[in-house]
Amino acid sequence: QVQLAESGGGLVQAGGSLRLSCAPSGRTFSSYAMGWFRQAPGKEREFVAGITWTGGSIAYADSVKGRFTISRDNAKNTVYLQMNSLKPEDTAVYYCAAGRYPIVVVTTSAYDYWGQGTQVTVSS
Repeated sequence: QVQLAESGGGLVQAGGSLRLSCAPSGRTFSSYAMGWFRQAPGKEREFVAGITWTGGSIAYADSVKGRFTISRDNAKNTVYLQMNSLKPEDTAVYYCAAGRYPIVVVTTSAYDYWGQGTQVTVSS
């Protein structure tokens, strides 16, 4: 069974940093584009950042540009989301996802595999 497992969430004060990790089990996602999404209470799940298999194409939501950095270590089969200068509005459950595309896709329906999510809470 294929699973994606996120880790690294937690409670942080505004202006602080967190690094999320996503490691799949059951298979390798070496040919997959990986994405990070988030969902706040009462809101729809939204795209945060995405990266292709080679790392040659990366995309960010406007709300996180300049603050978040997505990266992947294919040798470790792990994708990361470094989050700096966190704001209270970044509070959400963060999900990683994998989709078999050669480009970054921002829509949730395009992704085949999802993790269970990790809570990020930013206090003011």
